[in-house]
Amino acid sequence: MRNISDTIARLAAMRGRTGLFPKQDHDTLSDLAAFGSNPGALRARFYEGENLPHGAPLVVVLHGCTQTAAGYDYGSGWSRLAAEEGFAVLFPEQQRVNNPNLCFNWFVPEDIARDRGEVLSIRQMIEAMVIKHGLDRRRIFITGLSAGGAMAAAMLATYPEVFAGGAIMAGLAYGSASTIPEAFDRMRGHGGPSSSDLQRHLAGASLHQGPWPKISVWQGSADKTVAPSNAEAIIAQWQEVHGVRGNSARKETVDGQMRQVWCDADGNEVMEKYIIAGMGHGTPLQASGGDGLGRAGPFMLDVGISSTRHVARFWGLTESGTHRTAKAQPVEDAALQPFAPKEKLRPVRTDPGPEAVAASSPKEGIAEAIEDALRAAGLMR
Repeated sequence: MRNISDTIARLAAMRGRTGLFPKQDHDTLSDLAAFGSNPGALRARFYEGENLPHGAPLVVVLHGCTQTAAGYDYGSGWSRLAAEEGFAVLFPEQQRVNNPNLCFNWFVPEDIARDRGEVLSIRQMIEAMVIKHGLDRRRIFITGLSAGGAMAAAMLATYPEVFAGGAIMAGLAYGSASTIPEAFDRMRGHGGPSSSDLQRHLAGASLHQGPWPKISVWQGSADKTVAPSNAEAIIAQWQEVHGVRGNSARKETVDGQMRQVWCDADGNEVMEKYIIAGMGHGTPLQASGGDGLGRAGPFMLDVGISSTRHVARFWGLTESGTHRTAKAQPVEDAALQPFAPKEKLRPVRTDPGPEAVAASSPKEGIAEAIEDALRAAGLMR
């Protein structure tokens, strides 16, 4: 584990990057005003397009740190693809009261436990969207970038009965970290739970016994923010429940990039992994050409392959091309019923007012300086 001086240095570097994202004026999203108790105090935005058919699929999209829902949508092209293919998109959005850098709190245990905090807020949004728009509970999917990718992994682990598939862009496995120093270490590829421990985290996150959502993992080989070893950890976490642990992956080239895919006993693709050669931290795009989608920008990287289109094909939302997708799987009866959490809800967070400042000792001043740095980096409330 890194020492506190190294941690503060990393915080300072992160703070220096918070201005990378320009204000986005390309906002075509609507607000979902009411969706439950919202214990994670998140905002809910969505895109439904015109003439959305009854029983349409739903894709949940989680932005990365310092991004907004509208900005990530503009870069990734999810709402444009939804308009083309006839599905709805839900965009949970982090608020600064929860995290100053707008990161989803994937490293905070109370935000990633089933029916608690931020994961419960997102689950409530999904339920509201299904009811409001008459969507298909059997075709709900989730994806996210970086902290959003790690939170997508948390949603897939804590509510696996809800999702038919998930895609994690430069994210981390569920249960990788539960403290601030651990979060930094895991992002850099230092330490972390063993494969068997990660599988136990997944098994203990819910009472689900299957079937399990399909998993797509995307990672840049030159990512200096989230080390590529995290992609291997995600694959290791999900191989056991899909029954492919120890199986050799099939390899093929897609748009000039290497794709690895794992198939179940019936030959259906249940897991895939792309390591994009030479790519840094971000979502892979193909922004130009006849099949172009999205716009390049900070952490939205035009590398000649559209993760948005390929993920949609892997999930069966668009023409599958060379991918053999699994047939629709039966879901648990509980997933087809209106959602009603059984566990005790966490109180809704509110923006605290300023507190009176009391005289402090030098030791207390050091502690406050550290806490201020942590808050500035979005790793502490």
